[in-house]
Amino acid sequence: MTDNVNPNVKEGWTGPGRRDGTILPMKPEDDALHIDVGAKNQFEWWYFDATLEGGYTLVAFFYAAYPNPGLDTGKIAVELTLLRPDGTKTQKVIKYKKSQFFASKEEPHVTIGSNTMKATFTEDGFSIYEIFLEDEDLMFELTYKAQVKGWMPGDGYSYFANLGYFAWVVPLPRASVTGHIRDGDKMLDVSGVGYHDHNWLDFSFQSIIEYWMWGRVYSENYSVAYAFIQCNEKVDRHAVKVLMGAKGSEIFLSSGEYEFTQEDFVYSEVAGHSYPQSITINVPGELEIKLDVAKVLEQVNMLDNFNPVLAFLAKNVLRLKPGYFRLKSDFTLKATRDQLETVETGSTSHEVVTFKQLGARE
Repeated sequence: MTDNVNPNVKEGWTGPGRRDGTILPMKPEDDALHIDVGAKNQFEWWYFDATLEGGYTLVAFFYAAYPNPGLDTGKIAVELTLLRPDGTKTQKVIKYKKSQFFASKEEPHVTIGSNTMKATFTEDGFSIYEIFLEDEDLMFELTYKAQVKGWMPGDGYSYFANLGYFAWVVPLPRASVTGHIRDGDKMLDVSGVGYHDHNWLDFSFQSIIEYWMWGRVYSENYSVAYAFIQCNEKVDRHAVKVLMGAKGSEIFLSSGEYEFTQEDFVYSEVAGHSYPQSITINVPGELEIKLDVAKVLEQVNMLDNFNPVLAFLAKNVLRLKPGYFRLKSDFTLKATRDQLETVETGSTSHEVVTFKQLGARE
């Protein structure tokens, strides 16, 4: 399958082609504040997740401007989500006033109410992030230590014709995570592996998206982060593709030139959408990853998160029908370096957001 490429969509690759011959180093200001907080159609957020020993998964957001449609669009907020080993979930979004917000424009340092994110940097270029988020039901107090140096595709920016820009940087492609979490009244010491990225943009990104699939693969020696974004007719169905490959702590691959194959779709009545049971990512001669879904961790009809009036308007007026999946897959990774092929296996989680039906509904 040949991807559509709209010449009016300008991606920030250093080249040649849609890849980075020169991988630009990240600077502290790349993970600092970029937008004018409170300005119309400007959105920005810092995202963290962690897969913890004992079967817990957590997700945390710091929002300078909440990007999702609804009454909270543009609000300052934090979000905490905890997925437990038994499959239950607690998810909280807490809004704050502008007077309770601070973010540096020079370094990664954000304070929203009593919630904080701050980074320090070692002499060898690795970063250490400390985050704290709390509400009455959940608390996360965690330290992320980089195992792979920060990365961004090209200069981090993509410009979508006259609509605006979308920026994405990954300060922590892979990090060790230690700290404490509170689940209700239960305190837990935790450790595991984590990830942090950062987005900002100046238009409604979901207005141009059909679906978005993204994830990471961590094996013994390799780390991979990827995103595949299928845009809609507003930008001639342009396909945004970004992929990072690292061996150990060093990044060797930064590219949008890969084959992305989805197969064996299964329909979910809960989400109202289908997901692929198999995904293959192939950079010919360099890297191949096969993901085979073993378990559906989350399946969500995102209209259920709207109040009834907004859900009605989204479905019947705007014709939006968003669905979300978090999938756990077994993976096989094949990497070719210096004419030697290495094969490593494991399991990982990855995600799908879609606004259209994928595959055939059965």
